[in-house]
Amino acid sequence: MPGPDLRATLLSLHSGRIAPFGAEGEPSAIAKRPVAGPVAIDYTGLVGDQQADRHHHGGPDKALHHYPLDHYAAWRAELPERATRFAGPGGFGEKISSLGLTEVAVCLGDVYRLGSAVVQVSQGRQPCWKLNRRFDVPDMVARVRASGRTGWYYRVLAPGEVQAGAAIELLERPHPDWPLAVLWRVLYGEPADAGALAALCRLDSLSTSWRDKAAARLNGFDQRT
Repeated sequence: MPGPDLRATLLSLHSGRIAPFGAEGEPSAIAKRPVAGPVAIDYTGLVGDQQADRHHHGGPDKALHHYPLDHYAAWRAELPERATRFAGPGGFGEKISSLGLTEVAVCLGDVYRLGSAVVQVSQGRQPCWKLNRRFDVPDMVARVRASGRTGWYYRVLAPGEVQAGAAIELLERPHPDWPLAVLWRVLYGEPADAGALAALCRLDSLSTSWRDKAAARLNGFDQRT
């Protein structure tokens, strides 16, 4: 059964439109703005939100990106010269911001109620080069990976409506042994753990792309032994 601490409040929702990004003006919708009032969630995410690179962003397993506001204080402390860029939520391209849920507490496969929608944790967030430019920190991607403060994605199990202030209520926890912090270490940490990687490959709750990552790393491990 879900524990008493696994209920948080959704602080804000963020949506973005495709616009030129960075010095080269590449199309991106990473600049998310707060959304007021009830927002519809369908199987692709927040209705009205856009993604420029549909190959790497969006899709059923990455419909909603959740990044904890809890992490922003750590980034301000680590990068004081860029503190203003971490002043409030939305900087990481997240659609959902909250306090009280982090990668240590959230598990792969967790099912949550957001307003009248139901969502499931499908994978962690794999940071991309846009964060380097977004925060004007050349090694920001490497910092995010090393910190484990990556955020995560949901797939949508049941569409609905949600708004800021709604409870984030845990409904099911099928994989209590797989907090996202552990998942990240297994996929990217050293040394590789063949048994854990094999177990990941068998988890249907994990997105197809991350099961493929686990299989590829397991294959590389097998070839070294």
